[in-house]
Amino acid sequence: MAAACADVRATHHLLRDERDGRLGVARDGEWVDRPGADTWPVLASLPPLYPEWLGDRSFAEVHGLRFPYVAGAMANGIATVALVSELARHGFLGFFGAAGLSPGRVEKAIDQLQGDLGTASCWGSNLIHSPAEPALEDAIADLYLRRGVRCVEASAYMSLTPAVVRYAAIGLSRDASGRIQRRNRLFAKISREEVARRFLEPPPAELLVALRERGQLSAVEAELAAQLPLAEDVTVEADSGGHTDNRPLTALLPTIASLRDQMAAARGYARPIRIGAAGGLGTPTAIAAAFALGAAYVQTGSINQACVESGLGERGRAMLAQAEMADVIMAPAADMFEMGVDVQVLRRGSLFAVRARKLYELYRAWSSLEAIPASEREKVERDILHSSFEQAWESTRAFWMGRDPAQVERAERDAKHRMALVFRSYLGLSSRWAIDGVDERAADFQIWCGPAMGAFNTWTRGSFLEAAANRSVVQVARNLMEGAAVITRAQQMRSFGLAIPASGFDFRPRLLA
Repeated sequence: MAAACADVRATHHLLRDERDGRLGVARDGEWVDRPGADTWPVLASLPPLYPEWLGDRSFAEVHGLRFPYVAGAMANGIATVALVSELARHGFLGFFGAAGLSPGRVEKAIDQLQGDLGTASCWGSNLIHSPAEPALEDAIADLYLRRGVRCVEASAYMSLTPAVVRYAAIGLSRDASGRIQRRNRLFAKISREEVARRFLEPPPAELLVALRERGQLSAVEAELAAQLPLAEDVTVEADSGGHTDNRPLTALLPTIASLRDQMAAARGYARPIRIGAAGGLGTPTAIAAAFALGAAYVQTGSINQACVESGLGERGRAMLAQAEMADVIMAPAADMFEMGVDVQVLRRGSLFAVRARKLYELYRAWSSLEAIPASEREKVERDILHSSFEQAWESTRAFWMGRDPAQVERAERDAKHRMALVFRSYLGLSSRWAIDGVDERAADFQIWCGPAMGAFNTWTRGSFLEAAANRSVVQVARNLMEGAAVITRAQQMRSFGLAIPASGFDFRPRLLA
């Protein structure tokens, strides 16, 4: 029976022996009618089950994919051009990690992706909510529109901004039959009902009016946008690496799916809104469970950061390959430091989380760098910044003069903001040190990581995927999807009463063509 579970591409007939009531399974074969012969009543026939058929078939059709599988954007270019291109060539969807990069760096990546893949919808890039830098968010959205990037993942949004609404609404039109057609496809990554609601509704009227008055939307685009949800692909993010609310998928996904159904019925939407699952997906069992919950597609993150195509340095990837499920911790986020927002990071082998938390406590307690007591200042300068406050501010000032001089002007008027920028510089550099593999700052590596990483390491132990050097993003994706199909088949058989052994649910990683 375990072998039958693994043979997902065959038809399976579930049989009962009428003499003793035992259940069994026959693979393939033909129906034969032989009067008077011993009979084997057929309880059910299970057609072939391909990994491609898991989830909502419309997802792959709309986005030009083979598999209902997405690799989410990992900031600072950790989700590299190579990673996205490799996935796209094998029928998966990947998002380039644009968050934290300058528009020039992002445009260079677009040049490479469009050179490799064209403007098809089988790849995308990230648009992150940037409350501290709204001009940067606008510039990235402008870049995507100007360069014809047709698929974007919107992440970390707590409220809607003109940038994300404009991206989704530009290019809306009606075809010859009167149906509204989208030019751009927006994936909304959410973890809260109130945020999901904003993406499941049409954009606020006041935002559409403002965009139209500024000449950033046409009258037709604004009118059509008011009739559609902002996003038709909503990724429900449970306990994950990076920005996360640490919520369990089994509670979060059904809640958002129910909200989707209520809102679609109330507003009379004609097209389906697909709900995807993310967070904690590091094993075939987790992937199968997400599809069983009703996910239209699955999205992985932390496990891709450990792959060879990732932009993370070799030392950081090796650290991830050793992580266990509990080796994660929450730490202050660089992009939303002043707001007290946290991200989930790797704890094993790094002191980043402890040191970042110390900086945030000092920021909350004191009005300026100068107000921090000398004993605390000495520890921060020696152990965390590796420079004096004055030197740290000079390098921070130089960075912001090149990126956004308005931040420097504000800091020179507001000592509290100057302190925030200096402390944020450590948080930002800690990610860069991990990407660049700066060995002397290994104890400060900031590596975004969720519990899926530890689960993946446990699953791959003893297989070819245990070694970090063998972890290619496509082999990881193929094994997860193949394993999810095997486990789904095993569960189908068990639901008919067959006594499936534990080995039927134990798909082991293997090299897949």
